[in-house]
Amino acid sequence: MTLTVNGETRHAPDGLPLQVLLDERHLSAGRVVVELNGAIIRSEAFPTIRLAAGDVLEIVQFVGGG
Repeated sequence: MTLTVNGETRHAPDGLPLQVLLDERHLSAGRVVVELNGAIIRSEAFPTIRLAAGDVLEIVQFVGGG
């Protein structure tokens, strides 16, 4: 299936769990905000969300610094 992640087209297996996508990108659920098709997804739901063809994701990672 084809997804759009942060404006880039990406191919992924059908039904890929959102958590697996984040794990592949080495992103911690506690340090990101995910918008899926225009809706913010709670981090507790990441393991249960299955992605579908045509989904559009925006993933923003929090970065600390001083």
